[in-house]
Amino acid sequence: MIGGTGNIGLPLIATLTQQADVEVIVGAHHLAEATTTLLAKFGYLDIRRFDFLDPSTFPGALKGIDKIFFVRPPQLGKPKTDMWPFLTYVKTQNIQQVVFVSLLGVAKNPMTPHHKIEKMIEKLGLPYTFIRPSFFMQNLSSTHLADIQQHHDLFIPGGHAQTSFIDTRDISAVAAKVLTRAKYLGQKIDITGPAALTYTQVAAILTRVLGEKITYSQPGLLKFRRTMIHRGMPKAFANVLTMLYFITQMGNATEVNDNVAAILGRPPIDLATFVQDYRGIFLGEKARAGVDADYKK
Repeated sequence: MIGGTGNIGLPLIATLTQQADVEVIVGAHHLAEATTTLLAKFGYLDIRRFDFLDPSTFPGALKGIDKIFFVRPPQLGKPKTDMWPFLTYVKTQNIQQVVFVSLLGVAKNPMTPHHKIEKMIEKLGLPYTFIRPSFFMQNLSSTHLADIQQHHDLFIPGGHAQTSFIDTRDISAVAAKVLTRAKYLGQKIDITGPAALTYTQVAAILTRVLGEKITYSQPGLLKFRRTMIHRGMPKAFANVLTMLYFITQMGNATEVNDNVAAILGRPPIDLATFVQDYRGIFLGEKARAGVDADYKK
């Protein structure tokens, strides 16, 4: 597994390590930091140094591996140089399945890194499963958290379009099924949350659950990009994020389907539940000071 300390990786490890017939091996860019985080949470894990940009790490990280799960690191926006060397190395190994977390609507958006990575995997003939989720709910509690906390605002160029937000905990639960059920090999699985919402509706849900007024300022794409770069976001990440919000404005994130329920046997997590579960993070210091007594971590 590559990306074990992220919003998808952590719950995925938790699920897979509960299965007696599964051995989890984690590839980590920041080895010391990942080791501290993962060992504190799970006890013993085989954690190995891995870097998409350093081919010398590939043999050690993939030794004895038969399945690979990975998410594209957001700062890596040039698949031809960032991903192709890794994928060509994977081709030389006896890999039974590559599970890649791609993007909903990616087939219609050839400019996205996710589309290009999918095509590379197919070109190489790797045995794959593509999980194509809609926008992560956790983007609100990470990428956009500062604006929510400091300005009580969603500074997001989503226009008036709707987005079928999905909780990354559902993505990880789907990934666990995909990795342990042979029937999902060769599939491209679109997954969404239970409803498509505008950012005005998202702001209303945040307001109701958090008990603080949250607005939606609706910046333009160029203003958003300039602001993110000015704040210190790497330009490549800002470019990809702006592209994804352009795709959102075009209406490509509105799909709602039942695939999560079909795979997991339960409905996907809705946005209000997500906000309640992460309420302490959204409220920041107020929660830590005891205001948020109901926060469930």
